[in-house]
Amino acid sequence: MFAGIEGRNPHELYYLKMQREREQVEKMENNGKRKLKVCVATCNRADYSKLAPIMFGMKANPEVFELEVVVLGSHLIDDYGNTFRMIEQDEFDIGSKLHTIVRGEDEAAMVESVGLALVKLPDVLQRLNPDVLIVHGDRFDALALATAAALMNIRILHLEGGEVSGTIDDSIRHAISKLAHYHACCTRSAERHLIAMCEDHSRILLAGCPSYDKLLDAHHRDDYADIIKAWLGDGVKEQDYIVALQHPVTTDIKNSIKIYELMLDALISFNKRTLVLFPNIDAGSKEMVRVMRKKGIEQHPNFRAVKHVPFEQFIQLVAHAGCMIGNSSCGVREAGAFGTPVINLGTRQTGRETGENVLHVRDADTQNKIYHALDLQFGKRYPCSKIYGDGNAVPRILKFLQSINLDEPLQKTFCFPTVKDCISQDIDHILETQSALAVDLGGTNLRVAIISMKGKIVKKYTKSNPKTYEERIDLILQMCKKALDDAVGLNCRVLGVGVSTGGRVNPQEGVVLHSTKLIQEWSSVDIRTPISNALHLPVWVDNDGNCAALAERKFGHGKGVENFATIITGTGIGGGIVQHNELIHGSTFCAAELGHIMVSLDGPECMCGSRGCIEAYASGIALQREAKRLNDEDLLFTEGMALKKEDPVSAIDLINAARLGNSKADAVLRTAGAALGVGITNILHMVNPSMVILSGVLASFYESPVRQIISQRALTSAKDIQVLTSDLEEPALLGAASMVLDYATRRTY
Repeated sequence: MFAGIEGRNPHELYYLKMQREREQVEKMENNGKRKLKVCVATCNRADYSKLAPIMFGMKANPEVFELEVVVLGSHLIDDYGNTFRMIEQDEFDIGSKLHTIVRGEDEAAMVESVGLALVKLPDVLQRLNPDVLIVHGDRFDALALATAAALMNIRILHLEGGEVSGTIDDSIRHAISKLAHYHACCTRSAERHLIAMCEDHSRILLAGCPSYDKLLDAHHRDDYADIIKAWLGDGVKEQDYIVALQHPVTTDIKNSIKIYELMLDALISFNKRTLVLFPNIDAGSKEMVRVMRKKGIEQHPNFRAVKHVPFEQFIQLVAHAGCMIGNSSCGVREAGAFGTPVINLGTRQTGRETGENVLHVRDADTQNKIYHALDLQFGKRYPCSKIYGDGNAVPRILKFLQSINLDEPLQKTFCFPTVKDCISQDIDHILETQSALAVDLGGTNLRVAIISMKGKIVKKYTKSNPKTYEERIDLILQMCKKALDDAVGLNCRVLGVGVSTGGRVNPQEGVVLHSTKLIQEWSSVDIRTPISNALHLPVWVDNDGNCAALAERKFGHGKGVENFATIITGTGIGGGIVQHNELIHGSTFCAAELGHIMVSLDGPECMCGSRGCIEAYASGIALQREAKRLNDEDLLFTEGMALKKEDPVSAIDLINAARLGNSKADAVLRTAGAALGVGITNILHMVNPSMVILSGVLASFYESPVRQIISQRALTSAKDIQVLTSDLEEPALLGAASMVLDYATRRTY
């Protein structure tokens, strides 16, 4: 069948003999029926080894089948041996050659190759107009073929579906099975898998592997010594050499390259003559070839590195090898027919059925481990395995093809298992309230709430915020789980979790980058992952200032307003800016750190380490600091105040003293109001919002001073900006909930 073998191809002779035996019966069965036009599409050297026996079978039955051959993929690439020539040498007429490979040997190149094939295939399939397209296996080229044929209403026969292995090949194989109308599988397990995938049992043929027809027939050839000599050189004896074939694992390229390097190191140390075949064209192959050349394998006296070996010769080399190593499917499939010892490295063939000749080294993480496997396997012989075929696959497949009724509807049907009838919905389920779980991490308290779509706080839980990371995460999870349990009884369906926290936050990753000094052990902390893993719900995270702005956008004064700023006044000063209905985060998630706008070059020290920030003047901590200073100087107490000496002094005491006529306290508050007003004026001049919303416990106190400073210091066009006090009682919790609820209604956050 392949180049390098003199005389008439034995495989072809086999099928000519088979045809003569069946000729009379075939003619009688097909009397009056038109030929079945079958297109066989082959993408690479491996799938041709499976398709060629079927092609010869159809060629031997010209009155039954009209064969069309399409060649694409790596067959047409020089680096991979231009293997389309062996198809021509087998005297098949190639109807179309499609250059579909985009070079690059990475993930993007694989995707682009599928796209290129999909662009080129429609013209070819439309011109050929086959009754059936035969597709093999699990390669990305085959996925393009099956997709094009399915969309063009061409019946598809898929070979080797239902099998299980590692890498992306599993997903591609199963996807092709779902597109295919008929299946020829190799093993009983594969047949069961296809049935479990809801494929019609009447359209599944347990045929065996077509290449086994060739293997079992060619095993006893007497020219194998000449083939060994041709590929490995003089003096190499049967069972005294190794065949190595390792392909990249596209879902774990880095590790597969490492395994390849360790395999080559082990083979160099093992010091046996070795035939190394180049890897296939999958993503990562370029790096593997680079590793091979870096180690000088092509020049090493113990190695022969080749891009392609004709299949008929390759199986002779495998049959008489002392060992085969790598992750090729040939090792777990074809090599079993000869009892050749095999070392299967890594996860690429995980799930495949194997004979006792295969030793798995799935965690091939050291050279010593691979060397030890070579030491165990080299030179052994095992009983021949026929897991994948008995040598009669092709006659079964040809008969199966002839049984296809072209008058049947093309639309395939799926055989779904029986399921219980759905129970009618209860009125309580219909009236279930869509809700969010909101978490607010403050400097003092940790709060969790169940919040409905309309912003109603259904139930709230409050605990003191622990001082350590571990205790804090444990408490968050405990409180959330308690809330989820309660949500069932409250008829609330929780859609997700929103977290509001102090500090600078990367909301895309759900990570607190830098925390405030008020929350200890809370920098470089991934909040999203532990909560999502424990609760099995989506999780959103943002800082408390941004959450206050989100709360206003969904539930408060900012609803329907395109551009506004929210300033939250409490223990610290924070806020959020909404521009064109979107929250601004900035390139490093530092936007809207409004508390750290500097309003003085030489002001009081801020907790951020700078001086003169708004927060150093107007935050609750700043007011408490000034209240304590006045109290220490006996300047705070004013007639009418109920201040006990043993009580700690707070910002509220400062405000009460000012209201009762304390000029020192009043001066502090005027300075704080002025600092906040100047900072907000700067915001007006930078982003020009149409509204400013003051939120937090000090908001009502600051509204008047801020308006006054804006009227005095803002540009004329910014003086009429609305300044409002928030009506929301829990802006941080409501903002955290809004991240979840906006997602549920498919709004952009």
